[in-house]
Amino acid sequence: MLYAAALMVLLNAIFDTADGALARRIDKANPKGDFLDHVIDRYADMFFLGGIIFAGYAPWPVGLLAVIGVLLTSYIGTQAQALQLGRYYGGIMGRADRLTLIFLATIGNAVYSNDLAGLPMLGWVLVATMISSHITALQRFAYIWKRL
Repeated sequence: MLYAAALMVLLNAIFDTADGALARRIDKANPKGDFLDHVIDRYADMFFLGGIIFAGYAPWPVGLLAVIGVLLTSYIGTQAQALQLGRYYGGIMGRADRLTLIFLATIGNAVYSNDLAGLPMLGWVLVATMISSHITALQRFAYIWKRL
């Protein structure tokens, strides 16, 4: 199932990149599409993180903190847009980075399923996501606060 999961992550990343580019190219980009894109991205993020958590690759407190960090990172970025500052994507761990790590760790876990220092690769990616998403949220907060 890990290969199927990796395929889903990869397809999500490809279509997420392609949909906005296509909309801009055919001059169909609009606020409804942007809103829908962000909603779908959050659902996909939660499915990917939830899959890692519920499959037991990491302890649930790590998973919960990763989910909170990912949601806060996205929320703070869109708050900049709501404050007329433009959507802000800065920080050390964006969505594309996170999807790349999850994809690679999913393949890695399929190939090598043994734990590394107590956690499988997907568990360590969740730990990295937990830490980096909160750092990213703080970076975004500081940037937006300064601009206000």
